[in-house]
Amino acid sequence: MRQNPIVKVAGILNVCFLACIAFVVTSVLLILNPPSGRVTELVDVKPAGIPLTPAEPVKKTWQPPDSTKIPATPHGDLIRYGRELVAHTAIYLGPNGKVTGISNGMNCQNCHLKAGKKPFGNNYAGVAATYPKFRARSGAIESIEKRVNDCIERSLNGKKLDENSREMKAFVSYISWVGSEVTKGSYPKEAGIAELPPLDRAADPAKGKLVYEEHCTRCHGINGEGLKAENGIEWKYPPLYNNTSYNVGAGLHRLSRFAGYVKSNMPYDLASVESPVLTDEEAWDVAAFINSQPRPTKKFPSDWPDISSKPYDHPYGPYVDNFTEEQHKFGPFAPIKALQKKSK
Repeated sequence: MRQNPIVKVAGILNVCFLACIAFVVTSVLLILNPPSGRVTELVDVKPAGIPLTPAEPVKKTWQPPDSTKIPATPHGDLIRYGRELVAHTAIYLGPNGKVTGISNGMNCQNCHLKAGKKPFGNNYAGVAATYPKFRARSGAIESIEKRVNDCIERSLNGKKLDENSREMKAFVSYISWVGSEVTKGSYPKEAGIAELPPLDRAADPAKGKLVYEEHCTRCHGINGEGLKAENGIEWKYPPLYNNTSYNVGAGLHRLSRFAGYVKSNMPYDLASVESPVLTDEEAWDVAAFINSQPRPTKKFPSDWPDISSKPYDHPYGPYVDNFTEEQHKFGPFAPIKALQKKSK
C-alpha cells in the first residue's frame, strides 16, 4: 500500500524539526556547561571538518600609555614634569641647567627613545613592574631612584641627583606611569633592548667603521661628535664617543646592548624592529667600532662584588674564567656563554 505523499512530507518535516530542536538544546547545554579544556570564546575560525583545539592565551603587544590621559592633578603635574626632564634633560640638569648642572648635556631621550616610550627603544615599560629588585652589578636591592642615578652617573657622565628632590620624584613618577599598565612582576617583550644572537666570530671594529661611515655619519658626525639642536643646548643626535658621550660604566658600553639597540632603531629615521636596516653582523661590528673609541673613563669600584655574575660581554676584568678581556669585549661570545651556563 503506497503512503500518501502529503503524509510522507509531513513526516520528513517533523524529523527535521525534532533534529533542529535537539541541536539547539545541545548547543545551549554546551555553552552553559562546556566540556573540560574547551573555551567558549573562539579566537580562531578553522575550516569545516577540522576540530577546534583549546585556544592558547593571546600574547598582547605592549603599547605606551596615552600622554593626553595624564590626570589633571598634582601627581599628574609631577608626571608631566618627569616627561619634560626625560625629553629635555640638558635644559634642566645639563652643564648650564636651570635647576642644577650635574650632567654632560645629553638628554635621557637621546638613549631612551621617544621619552622612554618606544618599543625596543630602551623604554621604561618594565621598570615599575620589576623594581625594587636585586641587581648583580651593585650586589644589592635597588630602587627606581637608584636606577635613575645610575643613568645620570654613567650614561650622562654626571653626578647623583638628590633622591628627595622634586626632580627625582618627577623622574620616578613619569617612569612609573609609562609602565603603569604592566602587571607587577612581568617584563614585556618590547621593553628595554632586543637581544641579538651572538656571532660565531669576534665583532670587528674595522668592519664596523665602514658601517658607521655608510649609515651613521650623516647624523652623528665623522668623529662621533653628534649634532646640536637649534637651541644650541640639546643634542638632536647625540655624540657617540669622546668627552661629551656616555662613560665606560654605561650599559651601552657593553657590545650586546649597543648592537641590539642599533639593530632595532638605527638609522633613526629609517629603521624599526619590523624593518631593520642593518644586518646582525653590521650591528655587532658597528657596536665594536663605536665602543672601541675614546670616551670618558669613570671608575665604579663597587660594581660586580660577585665577579662570577658579570655578563659575558662585560669589557673589563677581573673574571672567574680564563677568557681574555679582549674576548669578553668583542667575542666570540658563544664559548663564554656556554661556560657561564655550565657553571650555573
